[in-house]
Amino acid sequence: MNPNINDSTQKMRTLTDCINEALERGYTENFKIKNNGLVTLDGKSLYKPEHISITNFYRFEGYSDPQDNCILYLISTHDGKKGTLIDVYGANAEPMISDFIREVEDIQKKNKN
Repeated sequence: MNPNINDSTQKMRTLTDCINEALERGYTENFKIKNNGLVTLDGKSLYKPEHISITNFYRFEGYSDPQDNCILYLISTHDGKKGTLIDVYGANAEPMISDFIREVEDIQKKNKN
């Protein structure tokens, strides 16, 4: 029996893999959360939760360090921008990001093998 056939670590995707794939699919904006909403990295565009949809998200867990836990969100805005937002989860979660994401009504998870 080939030991690699059932090796689940062979199928695990990294944060870098998912970011690179998102870039290839046009998710080029780097979003961040400010007190008043989601903004583009240059600060020129501001979005409220009702102005965006989360088209997919990926959860990552670090092998040796619980502080490596994060979520990558793929976001589309009402005016056509597409980008990513990264948040840690667990004890180190950023409350402002978590609060904003909870208010987003259009969240989809697409299964991908």
